[in-house]
Order: sequence, then C-alpha cells, then structure tokens
Amino acid sequence: MSQSKLGSVISNKMQKVVVVKVVEKKQHPFYKKLITKTAKFKARDDIGVQTGQIVKIVETKPVSKDVHFKIQEVEK
Repeated sequence: MSQSKLGSVISNKMQKVVVVKVVEKKQHPFYKKLITKTAKFKARDDIGVQTGQIVKIVETKPVSKDVHFKIQEVEK
C-alpha cells in the first residue's frame, strides 16, 4: 500500500517538480513532550500547484534520483 503524507509546498522553481515540507508531531513516550519533526520531499507536479498550498503526496516508483513522490490532490 502506498504511503501518503500531507504537507505544504515551499518551492515550485523546478520544472514539474515541487518541494513539499511535511510536519509530524509526536509525543515522547517517557517525557510526554510534543516533538516536532519536519521533512522535505521532492514530488512530481502534474497539476501545477503554487507555493503555500497544502497538498497530499503519495509514494511512487522513482521518477529520478531524488523524486519518489507525486502530488495526489490539493487540500483546502
């Protein structure tokens, strides 16, 4: 099953590729403090999204060396 993530577009300067920032918040198992982890993913953009939009990305076969995700849909 393909893994999907929700994040915001931070760069669309490449041709047909955007950079998406995904933020995960988890609670530490012992200290109970919220830990924020951020990750950047390069995703194939066939829709034509703009910087700042919230998108859902889904894992696919490798498109290039760095691109392993594609944009599934634009969230509101």
